[in-house]
Order: sequence, then C-alpha cells, then structure tokens
Amino acid sequence: MTELDVRDIPPMNRHPKIHDAFDDLEPGEALTIVNDHEPKPLFYEFQAEVETFDADGYDVERVDAETFRATFPKVEA
Repeated sequence: MTELDVRDIPPMNRHPKIHDAFDDLEPGEALTIVNDHEPKPLFYEFQAEVETFDADGYDVERVDAETFRATFPKVEA
C-alpha cells in the first residue's frame, strides 16, 4: 500500500498529486492519503472521473480532529 500525506501540500496542488500517485499504482493496490479533512469531494471526483477507482472498497478513518486517513483502492485487473 502506498501512503501519501498531503497536509503540507498547498490545497490547489493536492488533487493532481493524489491522482498522479493513484495512476502509479498497480491494479489491486491502494493509495492511502493522510489529510486534514474528510476527503468527500475527492471521493466524488474519483467516483465520477477515475475508471479504475474501486468506490466500494473506499474507506476513511478519522484519526483525530485534524487527521483523516482515506484509502482509495484500484480495481484488480
């Protein structure tokens, strides 16, 4: 599993960086992002635009008030 902490990345650069990291995954792998808010808009973006995103396998965990861990799985080939 690949993990990407985006909390220090400027907000306008986060989604492109996340998409690039997701694109680098092999089928069946997952990208976990660490974020300062629940990434619902990103989930909807992936659901609408990324054919290889496994929306049913998506998971998000609130670690504390300012830390969320969201897992974006890539469909298996």
